[in-house]
Amino acid sequence: MAVQIGNIDLGDFPLLLAPMEDVSDPPFRYVCKQNGADMMYTEFISSEGLIRDAAKSRQKLDIFEYERPIGIQIFGSDIDHMREATEIATQAGPDLMDINYGCPVKQVACRGAGASLLQDIDKMVAMTKAVVNATHLPVTVKTRLGWDDNTKNVYEVAERLQDVGIKALTIHGRTRAQMYKGVADWSLIHSIKKNPRIKIPIFGNGDIDSPEKAAEWRMQYEVDGMMIGRAAIGYPWIFREIKHYFATGEHLDKPTIVERIEVCKTHLQKSMEWKGPRTGIFEMRRHYSNYFKGVPDFKEHRMKLVTAATVEEIMDILAEVDKKYAFEMA
Repeated sequence: MAVQIGNIDLGDFPLLLAPMEDVSDPPFRYVCKQNGADMMYTEFISSEGLIRDAAKSRQKLDIFEYERPIGIQIFGSDIDHMREATEIATQAGPDLMDINYGCPVKQVACRGAGASLLQDIDKMVAMTKAVVNATHLPVTVKTRLGWDDNTKNVYEVAERLQDVGIKALTIHGRTRAQMYKGVADWSLIHSIKKNPRIKIPIFGNGDIDSPEKAAEWRMQYEVDGMMIGRAAIGYPWIFREIKHYFATGEHLDKPTIVERIEVCKTHLQKSMEWKGPRTGIFEMRRHYSNYFKGVPDFKEHRMKLVTAATVEEIMDILAEVDKKYAFEMA
């Protein structure tokens, strides 16, 4: 049976790209979509930034037709500001709105936003209701198990947020206190999925980094789909590899050095188109080490790539990489 969020049909078992700050921008989303991501989200956007018309926040509203279905994710600590931000984001034309109740970083959580709302469920419910009422779009939520091991309250969160109108819930299998350390615990996610009161899709998130794990946890935890974040950074092929494994039980061949180079070039080109050549080249630097992770003796080339100032220099370096590694990694 196909998974649906409102009128959005996501197929039998969708793979979602997580919203990641300074990562999930349109250039990165493009290469993930090309490699099998079923639904994607923008980087999370500050409600305060949208209301103030901050350039960085406004730019994050950019979405493109090829990305659909796509959600805009917002976060904030003030209910009225979240309502207003929802109205602004809705005008950008996404397919859905998503609320971030999961970000654990101090700059967000210690200002009453993100995972901080797990400490005040009544306020979370009121904020969610305000967002739902402010848009005609389906509203979804991403959150965590709880604030810490003593307050794992996501079971209550799931029921109460469903009651005020959310259409899907993504749960990261860690508490805020864990940040990204330790191992994600999906057992509570499974309990929520098995709760007969829960009718909305439940997506699991955390530590999905291989086709085998995705297949095993799909069966074990019975979620409706999976959200993938860190494992996709520099490796957008993770989506197609998981789908192939689901369909055949066999591993898809790993990307060749030529494929890595071509996707890297595409990512760079999209980055320059969206941000301009100077910023596009600069912000692409964070991705090179991930695209070529595992390539032996790559440090010299990586250093060249992260210091190159022009697209011509970068293309010359990538040509060197192709010449050096194409044969031995074929």
